[in-house]
Amino acid sequence: MKVSIGMNLQPGAWGGGNQFGKALSNYLQARGVEVCYDLDDPDIDIILLAEPNSRLRISAYGHKEILRYLAMKNRKALVVHRINNTSEARDDEKKEFNKFRIDANRVADHTVFVSNWVRERYIASGFALSRPSSTILNGSDNKLWKPIPKKGAKSKKLKLVTHHWSNHWNKGFAVYQQLDNMLADPVWSDRVEFTYIGRLPDGFAFKNSKYLEPLSGKPLAIALSGHDAYVTGAMHESGGHHNLEAGFCGLPILYLKSGSMPEYCQGFGLEFTMETFEAKLEEMVQDWQKWQKKMPAFPHAAENMCSQYYALFQELLIKQQEVRARRNWLNNLPWVWRTLFRSNKS
Repeated sequence: MKVSIGMNLQPGAWGGGNQFGKALSNYLQARGVEVCYDLDDPDIDIILLAEPNSRLRISAYGHKEILRYLAMKNRKALVVHRINNTSEARDDEKKEFNKFRIDANRVADHTVFVSNWVRERYIASGFALSRPSSTILNGSDNKLWKPIPKKGAKSKKLKLVTHHWSNHWNKGFAVYQQLDNMLADPVWSDRVEFTYIGRLPDGFAFKNSKYLEPLSGKPLAIALSGHDAYVTGAMHESGGHHNLEAGFCGLPILYLKSGSMPEYCQGFGLEFTMETFEAKLEEMVQDWQKWQKKMPAFPHAAENMCSQYYALFQELLIKQQEVRARRNWLNNLPWVWRTLFRSNKS
């Protein structure tokens, strides 16, 4: 099997999508699958469309390049489109982000959504229920992200932490700002401390919290494991990795009731809204030990995620002729012409 993953994988701390690409590449190669990141070879079996906007740094190619490859080089290749983001996360009220990806999805033989919440957002934006699709939840490397035994007695304070590569406000800065303000009051600062690791929005600064520059890999795993619990205020999160990394580091999760967070975190921490945050933080302070005991069962491992992609690829190849017979773009010349001769823009 030869699989092309349409990503320009980046070193260091570069977001969850990048981690997904690395994990899948390693998993496939360990099973004898040939992996490439372009469309140069004429004998690719599976093409993974990761980001149709080929102008973005993470994207190795978009649906236009895939369509050209299928039409002119190798019609037998099968296309899987992974959808891992939404208009909602970008405050895109007209849903142009979703609609662009639904249009690009015409080239796909199968679609993978990273959460049921994402799937529902795309159905609401016009994704056809008749299109073959499945949901595969994201996973993280539970060999890298793991608890590290703490030396000495436990701190009298609950040590909260969060981390993000993106500095978009929707990553949770309304919550982190609220928490930072709460820590000006000894009622909270005597019992809780908070560390933020990552990039910040322009002009944003903490007054009562600890700030660390972005970390990745083992240094980040060590930093996370030095804390007691995790907080994420991420809004409209499609399938974040930050909460998964925290979970495998043994940290109970305080998570905003938004996006896919309930799908990923339920049973391993406390859900909150902006109105209930203080009450839920108090509950975590009181019940931390109970939640901490649950964390060894945290389920979202990268190996499990990758095994589902591998099984999907194998199934599609077994049914290759049937899958190719369903392609509707072959009879949609206006779309083919428009796709090949316009620029990717969303």
